[in-house]
Amino acid sequence: MKFDFKGIRFNIWLYFLGFALLVLLLFGLFQAVLIRPYYRSDRIATIESLANTIKSDIFDQDSVSQDDINHSLQAILNNDACVIIIDAKDRVVYQNDALGDTCALDTTVKIDEIEYDLKNNLSVLNAFLEEEEFYDTIISPITGSEMLIYGQKISDDLNDYYMYINSPLEPIESVIDFIFSQFIYVGMTVLAIAILLSYFLTKRITKPILLIKKGTDDLASGNYQTVFNVNSYSEINALAHSLNDACEKLNKVDELRKDLIANVSHDIKTPLTMIKAYSEMVRDFSYRDDQKRNEHLDVIINETDYLNKLVDDMRELSMMQAGYVILHRENFDLKDAVEAITELYEGLGKERGITFVKELVPCIIWADEIKIKQVLANFISNAIKHSDDDSMIMIRLYADDEMIRFEIEDHGKGIPKDKLPYIWDRYYKIDKGFSRNINSTGLGLAIAKAILEAHKAKYGAVSKVNKGSTFYFELSKNYEEDEEGLS
Repeated sequence: MKFDFKGIRFNIWLYFLGFALLVLLLFGLFQAVLIRPYYRSDRIATIESLANTIKSDIFDQDSVSQDDINHSLQAILNNDACVIIIDAKDRVVYQNDALGDTCALDTTVKIDEIEYDLKNNLSVLNAFLEEEEFYDTIISPITGSEMLIYGQKISDDLNDYYMYINSPLEPIESVIDFIFSQFIYVGMTVLAIAILLSYFLTKRITKPILLIKKGTDDLASGNYQTVFNVNSYSEINALAHSLNDACEKLNKVDELRKDLIANVSHDIKTPLTMIKAYSEMVRDFSYRDDQKRNEHLDVIINETDYLNKLVDDMRELSMMQAGYVILHRENFDLKDAVEAITELYEGLGKERGITFVKELVPCIIWADEIKIKQVLANFISNAIKHSDDDSMIMIRLYADDEMIRFEIEDHGKGIPKDKLPYIWDRYYKIDKGFSRNINSTGLGLAIAKAILEAHKAKYGAVSKVNKGSTFYFELSKNYEEDEEGLS
């Protein structure tokens, strides 16, 4: 398998490895830069603590006991230091030494490029203590190693005293070399662990993504039955859920496309076949019989009218869906429009024993009267078509301060819940049977939807199987008064 350097697996592995390297680099850098100053500051703090211990044992007591002296001595021995305390007259009042001949307080040292003979004149350091505590590092003339000289001025009610402590700064180069040699082994171990851990982590992270990729490849090839079964991180689960939803909708669109082609083919082929057949009959048989000829010509005319209506409806719907809906708005009473359309269909309803029950109130609206009547006609004709014989259709129209609502309720077979979202699509048929109605092209609800959306109306349908359906639309009274609106 070809390694993908741009793939998410390689990049996650690379980021993880880079992060581990960065941490190791920063750790090593901090060790190299900070270990020396940290050691020095820690050593100075230790000597300061020793000075405070001696001051507490020797000067802060009303009387100095042997235990106090032993305690100070033990502290000096533990810290590997030598201590001398002198008074203002350069007299030694306290001295203890754990360094022996290497104590710098008995030698000549160089501080700030100036040599001081501390053995014969320790008081030359007193000037350093006039302002603040004093400490500095020197090179021991005996051992050649770095040493620390620390000074502190002690004042009581009678005299001033000067305490000086000398302690070696242990050579830490060997310690640093040891730490860095260990750091190399630790770093190599950490990198090995990081490489292995990042490999397994990236494999675990990318596995559900690869599964989704495989599913999307199937989806792209036209398999709309693809199911994304991924149980992983919440974000990937959400993506899988969205893709499953997309598959379902694409599958539905594919079904609608097939239905559209089948319906259009059927609706065009049937009248063309009849036109051809009856034309041949007129040519060959009925051209001499006036009655038969007229009957055959009526069929040809009706089928031609149907084709014209189908073409007009398809063209109108295409224009509406493309956004070319020109509304000629005017004030009119929606109640009168409902009454007029209902009257047109009452004869059709009576043939099947269907009764219209109307609950209407006057409602003046600002809309395109012709297109709203087209919606009303579609809703009423659909209600008649799907109602049971000898049933009742309820037509309601009411209004409040904010909106006007029209609804029509039939008592027919109803529409299954999973089919409701698709009844507004063109050529959608619940029973999938390609039966043709000479008075309907199958585009009525799709055209009604486009008209209502152009009016910015709320619309919908609720239905219960074997109990009937209710179609409705709502128009807001907060309209923009514009003679012609383009939606």
